[in-house]
Amino acid sequence: MRIAMIGQKGIPAVYGGIESHVDVVASILAARDHTVFVYCRPYYTNIHGDYKGVHLIRTPTIKTRHLDCAVHTMTSTAHVLSMKPDVVHYHALGPSALSFIPRIIGARTVATVHGLDWRGGKWGARATWLLQRCEYTACHFPNRCVVVSQTLKQYFKDRYGREVTYIPNGVRPGRDLKPVNIGKFGIEAGGYYLFVGRLGPEKGCHTLVEAFTKTETSRKLVMVGSAHLNPSYEEKLKTIADERVIFTGAVYGDMLTELWNGAHAVVHPSVTEGMSLSLLEAMAHGKCVIVSGIPENIEVVSGAAVTFTSADVDDLAGVIDRVDSDDSLIREYGTRARERARDTFDWEKIVDRLERVYLGQ
Repeated sequence: MRIAMIGQKGIPAVYGGIESHVDVVASILAARDHTVFVYCRPYYTNIHGDYKGVHLIRTPTIKTRHLDCAVHTMTSTAHVLSMKPDVVHYHALGPSALSFIPRIIGARTVATVHGLDWRGGKWGARATWLLQRCEYTACHFPNRCVVVSQTLKQYFKDRYGREVTYIPNGVRPGRDLKPVNIGKFGIEAGGYYLFVGRLGPEKGCHTLVEAFTKTETSRKLVMVGSAHLNPSYEEKLKTIADERVIFTGAVYGDMLTELWNGAHAVVHPSVTEGMSLSLLEAMAHGKCVIVSGIPENIEVVSGAAVTFTSADVDDLAGVIDRVDSDDSLIREYGTRARERARDTFDWEKIVDRLERVYLGQ
């Protein structure tokens, strides 16, 4: 098949859960002899040509908080009409609004909802209103709507009376890379808790940083990620943090793998999710994960993580102190997490299911 993907910022994934998802899915599809086109924003993807057998197409955008996604989706959709695709796959709520257009030329369209983007305080009132309207487009405009969690599947059924297709995210087995270079951050193996993700209110970062100031641990908290288009939020986090909290900015590749492997435990305090790739990575690396008890997280971990009440600073602080002094709990939940990731979230099986959706099965 000739398959085009629109909505992501681009690949190779530098940051962003959707970008990481598309990076893996597109490369697996290309390895299976499909012709895959991924539309990229020029500021995100510097590569011209192909990447892992995937054809990268850079189309114009306007890089502002509110225009970037909309403009790039429009320019990419206009371009894809000349590519004679069999399938056009839109990612996220906003881009789904244009998923009816390629159907006019006979292409099959799919929209994947990675989360309810309007939740969690990331967007202002007007953008939130528009994204809520895009829930309707996601489940009515394409030939098939895919969601990454059972929670989202039930949401669309209850709210819109629509049966959508559940296909989760996947994860590769964690690499066993010794944390020999993490000293540059002033930390050592086993001496820190780890957060990895976008620094935003929807990720519960403020809850985590505030909770950590109330703990008694001598370990540090390493916050990996950046706020991208919301630098004022990152500055706010730094004002409430104490001297144990380290902000590294974005970290990738081997260094990030070392940070995964060296963490005492991982904290995932999100207030809203679709299905977190960061959470899956922590599990794949056999880490004890402390997660907020929102339905999307509970679905992923299925008993293989320690939970706390979402947005509850005192509860999270108490859980961290309990985990800090119980090595047997760290080992038990780390083993459970690795087994859960291996048995349930294999990328090859997930792409098998996606291919059936492309074929209309």
